[in-house]
Amino acid sequence: MTEQAAEAAVDQACRSLRLLPTIRTQFPDLVNRAANDQMSYRVFLAELLLAECDDRARRRSERRIKAAQFPRQKSLRAFDFDANPNIDPAVIHHLATCDWVKKGLPLCLIGDSGTGKSHLLIALGTEAAMAGYRVKYTLATKLANELVEAADEMTLTKTIARYGRVDLHCIDELGYMQLDHRGAELLFQVLTEREEKNSVANASNESFTGWGKTFTDPRLCAASVDRLTFGGNLIETGTESYRLTHQPT
Repeated sequence: MTEQAAEAAVDQACRSLRLLPTIRTQFPDLVNRAANDQMSYRVFLAELLLAECDDRARRRSERRIKAAQFPRQKSLRAFDFDANPNIDPAVIHHLATCDWVKKGLPLCLIGDSGTGKSHLLIALGTEAAMAGYRVKYTLATKLANELVEAADEMTLTKTIARYGRVDLHCIDELGYMQLDHRGAELLFQVLTEREEKNSVANASNESFTGWGKTFTDPRLCAASVDRLTFGGNLIETGTESYRLTHQPT
């Protein structure tokens, strides 16, 4: 077989085996590098297959991040820990290992607007997606409205089960707006479905004593707090807004 025929055969085989685009596109460069470095056949094959595995892992992470439906990109690398001394970097980086997600534990991020709650919520959710976990992000009010609509359309069981299947459910802006009694009850059903099985991370601008504004039924409020905190982590981000203190003058 000539070199030209071999290259065409590799291209066709990659298409048939769906080894695209990685092996097909990287094969010529790897061949040249193998020749220059005098790689053995085993090393060359290993390099080729590892390149394919790495690229597939990257694409899976991208799909999981997209499926989470984060409203914007946020990373821990971009978080300014120096601007908020209330937040311990060691604690956040430990959470980034996703051990709490593996164990199905909750996470609460509580603090005033502009203190980094949503940034950390999205960034930690992104870390979980990159680690292979299924993640879903929702606003609390939007989730409640979706559940009410599902109940009206007789699809509530299916909707709750869909939220129950993800490994990490990130609920943002819990406490910003009062939920009507029906919406609060349905949101509680989602929390109950996930209790001690899969993680819920939430961000709220209200301390637990103020959650009565969101869950107006005292018993429902207490039960919701219990499900969102039991055995989990609490991060208090403080009261000083990063956005206000870093506005351009």
